[in-house]
Amino acid sequence: MARQDASELAIRLGRQAEAVCRHYLSAGHREGRYWLVGDVRNTPGRSMFVRLKSGEVGKGAAGKWTDAATGEHGDLLDLIRERCGLVDFKDVADEARTFLSMTHPEPDRPHSGERKSPAPIGSPEASRRLFAMAQPISGTLVKTYLRTRGITDLHGTGSLRFHPRCYYRPDEHSPSETWPAMIASVTDLAGHQTGAHRTWLAPDGSDKAPIDTPRRAMGDLLGHAVRFGVAGEVMAAGEGIETMLSLRMALPNMPMAAALSAAHLSAILFPDSLRRLYIARDNDPAGDGAMTTLIERANAAGIEAVVVSPRLGDFNEDLRLAGLDSLRATARVQIAPQDVARFMALAA
Repeated sequence: MARQDASELAIRLGRQAEAVCRHYLSAGHREGRYWLVGDVRNTPGRSMFVRLKSGEVGKGAAGKWTDAATGEHGDLLDLIRERCGLVDFKDVADEARTFLSMTHPEPDRPHSGERKSPAPIGSPEASRRLFAMAQPISGTLVKTYLRTRGITDLHGTGSLRFHPRCYYRPDEHSPSETWPAMIASVTDLAGHQTGAHRTWLAPDGSDKAPIDTPRRAMGDLLGHAVRFGVAGEVMAAGEGIETMLSLRMALPNMPMAAALSAAHLSAILFPDSLRRLYIARDNDPAGDGAMTTLIERANAAGIEAVVVSPRLGDFNEDLRLAGLDSLRATARVQIAPQDVARFMALAA
């Protein structure tokens, strides 16, 4: 949905802010110029307040809300999204138009009985909706974050996107928070998205967010991966996104896959075309276990398995602490000579 359409919907909802609150936040009540309720999920209480009467645009517009307990804030479209458990903004817009008794734009008109229902939390469908809501990483905090990790060559990273306010919930008993996030698409060998991986970021992109679990995956992950480039006869596979992007700084033309954990790396599926697999090992016991299992599986499938090891804990540590030239030298002596010429960029 175009930004102009979203703004218009938010304004129209703001004109009926009290009616919106009575419908979606029925556990609350009006007090002066505000609607008070416990939170955006309609819990009884007073920490969240929705502005009912004000201008139509700007920070103080009617319909703007803030939860003083969590710091969450937004407009009435955000309220509908969270209250109804929707991920795809198109579904939020459909719900808003239904409330406003508006006619759906012709391209968005659902056929009878085809209206989307909320996707189950953590499901492949929820992961697809989340990725669709996010934006390309150019000019976003994702580029800032990766640059702080030494990763500056971002060609072929269409599997990564940015979400400015991705929901994070520490546990089932805690309220949701919003943080900017790097969203990665997890796909199968045919390129179909089966899951997503979220890395929540600090507000300035200087590091991961200061939360207990800044990385979480959702959807169907086993055998699948976050992919950079299309695998042919040769590819590299490892655990983390930053690890594989770091190795790709030295081998920018080699297709790579991040399985997201040691357990998932050991179970990654092989393309039919694959003849040589480089295993980007993490230097820890879990990495050793994944390496052993993956070598056995590759050999059984008639695929040559070659282990590429970092000097430090992983290839991102090598890149950040030793530099790109050192990383190139480490990779050069561990890959086949023909692959040096084919996949390795010359040092500037």
